[in-house]
Amino acid sequence: MSDAASCALPPRYEAVREARQFTRGTLGQWKLDDRFDDVCLVVSELVTNALRHGLPSGNGTRPDQDPPVRLHLMRWTERLVCAVRDPSHDSPVAGDSEDFSAESGRGLFLVDSFADSWGWHPLGGSLNGKLVWALFQVPSAPGPHSAH
Repeated sequence: MSDAASCALPPRYEAVREARQFTRGTLGQWKLDDRFDDVCLVVSELVTNALRHGLPSGNGTRPDQDPPVRLHLMRWTERLVCAVRDPSHDSPVAGDSEDFSAESGRGLFLVDSFADSWGWHPLGGSLNGKLVWALFQVPSAPGPHSAH
């Protein structure tokens, strides 16, 4: 079994709320509501990082341009991947996880704590930028002949 969903996000911080709503709806369709809290936290951090660090300053998109930030949710039998694409080529940098009083810089520490694994890679071909992803182990979806 596999499923995929994606949404374009505007280059403004309200997009984090839109990403959470999209994630809630998608996980509900996939019967993964019980994973929402952890997945939503990770999606929020990845989208916030993309908006804060992945966009050039003064980012204005033209109507004919692909949206600069995109959220992808992909589910395979026992895996859920959340991936956020942004136009930056810079590697994500984890902040100092020891400074618990800091108001920022803990996003990737949280991603590492709540996801089973995470990483990033530059985009290839005609796509510009990078993709930062987080993987979650999830229960197998019931097959079409399973009892409900």
